[in-house]
Amino acid sequence: MPKTNGVAITVALMCVAHVLSLLSFAVYPTLIPLLQVEWHATNTEMGWVAGIYFGGYIIAAGVLVSLTDRFNARDVYLLSMLLGVLSAVGFAIATTGVVSASIWRCLQGVAIAGTHFPGLKALVDAVPDRVQSRTVAVYTACLGFGVATSFFVTGLLVNHIAWQWIFIVSALGPLAALGISYLFLPSVPPKRRKKKFSIFSNFKSVLKNRKVLGFSTAYSVHNVELFVFNSWIVAYLAFAFSQHEPGSFGFDWNPAIIIAVVSFISQPFSILTNEIAERTNRIKIIFIVMFVSASTGIALGFASPVSIVLIVALACLYGIFIVADSASITSAVVRHAKAKLRGTTMAFHSLIGFLGAFIGPIVFGATLDITGGAHDAYSWGFAFVLTAVIVMIGPIAVYALSRDKI
Repeated sequence: MPKTNGVAITVALMCVAHVLSLLSFAVYPTLIPLLQVEWHATNTEMGWVAGIYFGGYIIAAGVLVSLTDRFNARDVYLLSMLLGVLSAVGFAIATTGVVSASIWRCLQGVAIAGTHFPGLKALVDAVPDRVQSRTVAVYTACLGFGVATSFFVTGLLVNHIAWQWIFIVSALGPLAALGISYLFLPSVPPKRRKKKFSIFSNFKSVLKNRKVLGFSTAYSVHNVELFVFNSWIVAYLAFAFSQHEPGSFGFDWNPAIIIAVVSFISQPFSILTNEIAERTNRIKIIFIVMFVSASTGIALGFASPVSIVLIVALACLYGIFIVADSASITSAVVRHAKAKLRGTTMAFHSLIGFLGAFIGPIVFGATLDITGGAHDAYSWGFAFVLTAVIVMIGPIAVYALSRDKI
């Protein structure tokens, strides 16, 4: 077993690589208002391009994460990181509209499928059992830090260089992550080797685990809300700010920078909530967080006519509560997974979770189109209401399938 200092260094380096690997994540969401005009696209089409990122994740996650039960997770991780570099560059040089953008965003999603949970599994397998929960919490929180960094960098560049060059710059993130992980990611042989390998038969075993099923369902609707936020919040803030007179306090604030700050601020709350859940009742904590998050989202959706300061404050609170339950949910899944099926369980968790991430941005965009469009204040409110209704499926599923204190 690695020494304590060695474990800490490994976890820290992998977290840095995880953050860098996500540098291209927020480029498209930040550019939605610009690209929608350039491509003459509907809100549904723009939501589709946002969602297909997670469609690629879904297509690949079940295979790539499950393969870590049979093959070295490090190899899966490195190859996927390389794809992340190539797909960001491809979007920059070969995108002319919704169709081509969908292809490259889908490939970016495939790349994340091969880096997010395979990287987590490599870490979980390499650290002592006593620190696994905290390792999951810290690594999971780095997803948010990576998204925040992406919003921040994109926000700095968006008014200074062409959007194609922003994607080129973003490709440097996964390229650096590839170098770090090549040098420092532990090579941990899989614990399970079988002559016959069937992802779907293993999924059947996972489906029999009621607690895993409940928490993974909660993760799915959590991702609906999280990636609606990540995909549409910059466009919403741009709309909300436009409802106020030029010269109003905050009128010239950069929405992408605001969301970057919100994302940075919110990440420690995921770790903190997991620590609270470890010491109290995890199910109650998840219910409270998801209910408050959904309620805050509704308030934000109808807040565009009020002051910009209040809009930003609600966005900040919403960003905090959206991510606060993430580590608590994933830690519960890791804890209840059977050791020999941990990779497959995480693949299932990832698959059902990012199904929500795929559906959420598309449904949100379609709701805007159906209820009046992105220039109608009530349409934004209705879209956030629908998101909130979906979110509340999560605590219901957790309670129904896992009622005991964990």
